[in-house]
Amino acid sequence: MKISVVGTGYVGLVTAVCLAERGNSVTCLDIDEEKIILMQNGISPIFEPNLEELMEKNKKKITYTTDYYEAYRNAEIIIIGVGTPEKKDGSANLKYVYEVARQIAQSVKQDCVVIVKSTVPVGTNDKVEQIINENKKYNVQIDVASNPEFLSQGTAVKDTLNAARIVLGVESENAELILKEMYREFDIPFVVTNRRSAEMIKYAANDFLALKISYINEMANLCEIVGANIEDVAIGMGMDPRIGNKFLNAGIGYGGSCFPKDTKALHWLASFNDYELKTVKAAIEVNENQKIKLIKKSKKYYDSFNNLNIAVLGLTFKPGTDDLRDAPSLVNIPLLIEDGANIKVWDPVGMENFKKLYPDKIMYFDTIEDTLTDADMCFIFTEWEEIKSFPITKYKELMKNPLILDGRNCYSLVDAEKSGVIYESIGRKRVY
Repeated sequence: MKISVVGTGYVGLVTAVCLAERGNSVTCLDIDEEKIILMQNGISPIFEPNLEELMEKNKKKITYTTDYYEAYRNAEIIIIGVGTPEKKDGSANLKYVYEVARQIAQSVKQDCVVIVKSTVPVGTNDKVEQIINENKKYNVQIDVASNPEFLSQGTAVKDTLNAARIVLGVESENAELILKEMYREFDIPFVVTNRRSAEMIKYAANDFLALKISYINEMANLCEIVGANIEDVAIGMGMDPRIGNKFLNAGIGYGGSCFPKDTKALHWLASFNDYELKTVKAAIEVNENQKIKLIKKSKKYYDSFNNLNIAVLGLTFKPGTDDLRDAPSLVNIPLLIEDGANIKVWDPVGMENFKKLYPDKIMYFDTIEDTLTDADMCFIFTEWEEIKSFPITKYKELMKNPLILDGRNCYSLVDAEKSGVIYESIGRKRVY
């Protein structure tokens, strides 16, 4: 099928490349000329495993352009994958979605289906349909459908090609048939519903996972108080099929482009309609407090960070991505700087993005060893495999004072004890 995808971020670009991988002809549209030039040269503007390989493999099926008229006018399907950033009040900013809808209305010359894949509040698809109908330049039939994504950064390609389900929010049989044809080569079950239910499925799913993370983090905090081990608690919980073992890793909170934004957006939507989602509100509060858990732990050892050499391992919100959005590092490092610390950082892919925020107040290093050398304290914010496989014995060899504050439980308590370091993690007690 002839498909156009507008927006080449995590959602748009991954969707476009995976649709091409399944045999479709895809045009990628973006207003950023620099990004388009990068992609035309086979370079992904985002760090995502296996994405560039698929871009190269399917380069004859993918076109990259900034010309929205050419992208839209003869497309059978147009997928909206632009950003919906958070406003100050927590609501989703939909101006980019609505601007795309106007451009589509003025450009399309044949019947087509417009898919909203961006995460949008309930009722947004209705508004998109209204904008298109009010601004249509040609006498064509344009159906609007909701098709939310459920990919995770770091595993986005795998998540798209091997999803657990494909949600189709449609208001016509024609839209349903065309969307099913687009996904014909995907061996994935469909959930077919109306547009508003599809929009709600996305928020309900993401917010439930955020709730699960905040819940296990609260349990971890209580485990520290009463002397239990959160890892054993999580294993016992996860073996119950009604609960499952996913998203039960205690730590210093969730981040990224989805969970923080989506919990706040759903909370705002409920409040706007005079309803309070108490569980979602609590998850947001728990997560914000959890991000500074390590700073609180460090106060047992130092009253002030002034003139201390602080090593930071991991800047991104999770492994497998260079995304810093709502990462714990963005909360903790400013606090350390404000208190006079000398900051040394390492991250395998996130440092270039961090340098844009802190070009001169932080020392950046290419190796974990150099970052740890002569450090008074080490904070671990991201569970990169390079950190988990780094021998804990080396901390004592390299650091001035081997104090490790591990926000992702990267090391076993037994190994930490044997190594002779001072080791603080989240919610764990040694099991003998």
